[in-house]
Amino acid sequence: MSTTKAIVLVGGPSKGTRMRPLTLDCPKPLLPIAGKPMVWHPISALAKVPGLSEIIIIGFYEDSVMSGFIKEAKREFPNIGISYLREYKALGTAGGLYHFRDSILRPPVPQNIFICNIDICSAFPFQEILELHSKHRGVGTIMGVNVKKESAQKYGCIVTEPESQLMVHYVEKPDSWISNTVNGGVYLFDKSLFDEIKVAMDQKTARAAEDPLVKSDDILRLEQDVIVPLAAAKKMYVYECKDFWRQIKTAASAVTANQLYLTRIQKTNADFLAKSSSNIISPVYIDSTATIDPTAKIGPNVAIGPGVQVGKGVRIKDAIVLENTVLDKHSCVLNSIVGSNCNIGPWARVDGNPEPEQDVKGQISVTILATEVSLAPETLVRSCIVLPNKSLSRNSANEVLL
Repeated sequence: MSTTKAIVLVGGPSKGTRMRPLTLDCPKPLLPIAGKPMVWHPISALAKVPGLSEIIIIGFYEDSVMSGFIKEAKREFPNIGISYLREYKALGTAGGLYHFRDSILRPPVPQNIFICNIDICSAFPFQEILELHSKHRGVGTIMGVNVKKESAQKYGCIVTEPESQLMVHYVEKPDSWISNTVNGGVYLFDKSLFDEIKVAMDQKTARAAEDPLVKSDDILRLEQDVIVPLAAAKKMYVYECKDFWRQIKTAASAVTANQLYLTRIQKTNADFLAKSSSNIISPVYIDSTATIDPTAKIGPNVAIGPGVQVGKGVRIKDAIVLENTVLDKHSCVLNSIVGSNCNIGPWARVDGNPEPEQDVKGQISVTILATEVSLAPETLVRSCIVLPNKSLSRNSANEVLL
């Protein structure tokens, strides 16, 4: 069986600004969604791919930020090599791959290389992509996803030949509508990808020599600099993903991702979740160290982190509650993310717009409380973003509370 390796691209601290205030003190890849760090979800799916020997995480977070997770992942997936490689600066989606090409291509030399972006929530159909890829033997296969026509231009748009699944055209965030099939952020390449990246790098260097406006640096984007010419050369194919998919670009999208992952885990690994009962409406994840009063009603679509204390008569629905937070009696958390070490007073209410996907222009859809926020008894906070270390004693709606 040919060797397969995988790369997970996690970016770095200057990215993830749209995930603030959650990412002020928790790096985006480690943000818990459905009871596990965001980066865990693609890794656990990759671990099931037959013949996959190694997963390399590439980003520019400090090594110390990722080391705890790497140690934990090695323990959980002992048959796969898992490592973190830190870029010396942000090199772009292809620049980082090229910079670490020797590490990626060291023996056993991979025939196939999966590349996965961190900021997507998906069923990650890696095995199906591998099956399609081994039939066509182009340089690469990209996971395509169908989105609504009105939102397609926010993504990389793909035009395919329906019979052969050959990609005939690719445009990153086009000015006008091209196609409803967009780049799902998962790729599978032949090892010849590195030859293609080298061509793109040489072309960029040549352009920089002729044009003073083109920077001569190591930054290279996989989408525009590599996939666009591969599509033009008829060397890319498309696997159309029919299962769930969302980008996780904002804190609000983490609530949707939490719901999608919990629903999937309910089908694939129900023992990981809390047992349904009259007061627990599935799917719900509760960390084993959390304390939940039996009169509290929780779910659906709730993830509760370590050390959380949930008091009498509390109601939680469509929410993520992070570690060591206290929800006092009869408080209520809906369509929200509550950061770590928060204190929600008795009868206080934290909620968001019940349809987080249907953002009304200028309105905040879900409420996000950052770390160490306290709500006084009977306080209502609706559709707000609250920065760390705040004590709130008045009702607030549709505000950013600094």
